[in-house]
Parts: sequence; C-alpha cells; structure tokens
Amino acid sequence: MSTDSEVQTPDGGRLWAERRGAGTPVVLLHGSGMDSRLWDAVVPELSRHHDVIRYDARGLGRSTPPERTFDDVEDLRAVLDHFGLDRAALVGLSMGGETALDFTLAHPERVTALALVGASVSGHDWPPSPDTSAYTEARRRGDAATLADLELSVWATLGRTAPGGALIETMVRENATRRIISEHHLAGAPARDAESHLARITAPALVVHGAHDHPEIAAIARRLTTDIPGAHHHLLPGADHYLPLRTPHHLTALLLPHLA
Repeated sequence: MSTDSEVQTPDGGRLWAERRGAGTPVVLLHGSGMDSRLWDAVVPELSRHHDVIRYDARGLGRSTPPERTFDDVEDLRAVLDHFGLDRAALVGLSMGGETALDFTLAHPERVTALALVGASVSGHDWPPSPDTSAYTEARRRGDAATLADLELSVWATLGRTAPGGALIETMVRENATRRIISEHHLAGAPARDAESHLARITAPALVVHGAHDHPEIAAIARRLTTDIPGAHHHLLPGADHYLPLRTPHHLTALLLPHLA
C-alpha cells in the first residue's frame, strides 16, 4: 500500500512525496531534470523490505516551482521531518547523490547508510568540454528543447530502445523547462564542497555507476570510493546514467544487503 503526501518546505514550497512499504526507512533522491519516476522499477521490491519514501525535487515532477532561492538540503530535511523520521538511509542518483552527501555532512546523526548511484558531488571541478558548454548556453537562453536533447544524448546514451527508454525520454522532456527554473533558484550547492570532506563520512557507503555512464561520473565514483572510509564500489554493465531504469533488478540486488 502506498500513500501520497504533500510536504511543506520551510520557505512555503510543496514537494510531492510517496511512502510505501514497512521496515527501516529509505529515502530515494532522483537526479536533475528527472523526477521520482526514476525509481518506478526499484520501489516495488525495495518496499517489500523497507519503509520507502521517494519525492519530486523542488520544481520537478509534481512539486511546486520555486519562487525564490531554496536549498535542496533543507528540502530533504523537511521530507524527513514530515514523515517523523529521525534517521534514514539515503539512496541518491546524480544530483540526488550530491544532495545526499551534502545532507550527510550537515546532519550525520540522521543518516544510517548511503547508496550513491552515478552520483555527483559538490566541490568537484568538472573539466571543460563541448557538452558542458552546450548545457551552459542552453540554460542561459532558456532553451528547454535543446537542454532535453542534450540530456538524452549525453546521459541516456543507450537510447530509447533500451530498458526504460520511453519513460526516460518522457521525464526529460516534461521536466526540461521546470529544470531551468529550478536550477536558477537553487542555492547552497555552489558554496558547498563535499568532495574535500568525504573522509568525515561515517555512514556505510555503497558507490554504484553504469559502464556506459559519462566518464566524469566514473572519475567521481573512484574519488568517492577512495575517500569515504569503507566505501564499496560496483560497476554495472548494461547501464548508462539512468541506471535504476536500465538495470533495476541488478541495482536492487546490491541495495538490499547494503541497506539491511
């Protein structure tokens, strides 16, 4: 049985969230330009063993667009508080992994375990490339169509015919305009530097990325595995950046023993 909720944020925003299952709590955080449908193929099995919460990040999916500067770390805290959770495991992909890391460093007492899936990390110096330049220009122009095309070509490299392809394209195109607005109002991340403080993390950490993901995600995965004490790393074949939809059963098989 699942229940939908509307989570009020400290600054008046509203986040759509779903709670499903029973057991120890796990919160799922999706990446930029996506929404909580990223976890559609993982939630059914995961919720057989855990109290699973997933939510749409600010301005994406069914959550309200920001009208002023907001902080994704404070939004995550609002989700935990709304559901009465003192502590939870965090599973984050890409931007969601970055948020999970920032939250863990700010509130270590509230995190029981970390699973970082194709994660980014605040403070990382992304090397210049034609892709990053094209992203910057599309955001500057507010060109949602071009931004969606870039997202699909750079990050969903396995294409529409691979598992989850149709849903990935739908999510990306539906969220492209919302993403531009949300990222314009996002605060905190540019000033944060989790990469320099990974050794402070004490929560058990699992690092996962797909064999067909962006090369810089592989570089970040190596850094996370090296610098987070006791972190374990797994490379999954048959997956690009949208790993939970490409190889959900393989990912779930890694998550369940880590979160137990």
